[in-house]
Amino acid sequence: MGIFDTIKGEAKRNFIARADTAKGEIIYKYPENNIRMLTQLTVDADEVALFVKDGKVEGKLGPGRHQLDSNNIPFLSALVEKFTGGNLFVAEVFFVSVREFAGVKFGGPIGDVRDPETGLGIGTMVYGDFSIRVTDPEKLVVGLVGMGRSSNEELLGWFKNQVLKVTRDRIAELLVKKRWPLLDVTSGAYTEEIETEVISGLKPHVDGYGLTVVRMGNFHVSIKEEDEGTLKKLSKDVAYSRLAGGFQQYAQGQAMLGAAEGMAKGGDGSGSGNALGGMGMGMGFGMAQQFMNQNQQGQQQRPQEPAQQAAPADTRSPAQRLKEIKELKDAGVLSDEEYNAKRAELMKLL
Repeated sequence: MGIFDTIKGEAKRNFIARADTAKGEIIYKYPENNIRMLTQLTVDADEVALFVKDGKVEGKLGPGRHQLDSNNIPFLSALVEKFTGGNLFVAEVFFVSVREFAGVKFGGPIGDVRDPETGLGIGTMVYGDFSIRVTDPEKLVVGLVGMGRSSNEELLGWFKNQVLKVTRDRIAELLVKKRWPLLDVTSGAYTEEIETEVISGLKPHVDGYGLTVVRMGNFHVSIKEEDEGTLKKLSKDVAYSRLAGGFQQYAQGQAMLGAAEGMAKGGDGSGSGNALGGMGMGMGFGMAQQFMNQNQQGQQQRPQEPAQQAAPADTRSPAQRLKEIKELKDAGVLSDEEYNAKRAELMKLL
């Protein structure tokens, strides 16, 4: 090292400030612990400087330029090393930003959550970003020093884990308590409710460290594409079974329609749509409709059984059922063709 480098290094030790490369960090620890008396300390407008010794905050300085002199700043007296003749004090200096930091990205697996509508356990992911702000710099520094963390990367790594943990717990809890279909959650229908729950759930975990989550943004819960297809198929079956009066009736009706499709295709499976095939399809639909009519008549003529054994009757009016199939269409469960067929059938009852 040349003489000019030595002079330059000594000059730097007379001035302390946040490094330019650390302007975007929540917390910055000055690399030197031995600090000369009368050193100039610069604190930016959106931060505070904390002096820590043996894990305890001895004092703090707000925005501005300060000359580190124990005559003007009394708490420095507790940091002075006596053997240096009062010319040196020993402390860790932390610069903590108190402005809001937005766009902190996080993400990871939530784990298997049970879909209330189908009962399936589905692997779920979450990703997005959030904004964070320091509410109490002293709590933050003491907490991080106590955990052996003092860098911005360590702070954010720990905080992201807290966000992911609370998000996982709250989504699983909401699905159970409010019985939200998982497909609605992944579509973003409950994003605001989940955000409110997560921010509220994080509060007891981070308050003790002088931190708060201000808001969450670009927040999305997702599942695998193949799992989404499975849920849509099962949700559709559940909706149809309700309209048919029960899952057993729906399954039997589906079997009849399957037989009709086979008859329409003919023995060679070509599906050419000839007269015989058309007749077969018509017969198949007729069989399915006949089965449904017989099933309804049988339920009306069957002697009344004890309440615990009787199948629940569908007491909804045609108008109510029209409303339900409209909701199923809007949710993507029913196609336009299926909706129109169901609607035409129910309109006859009005």
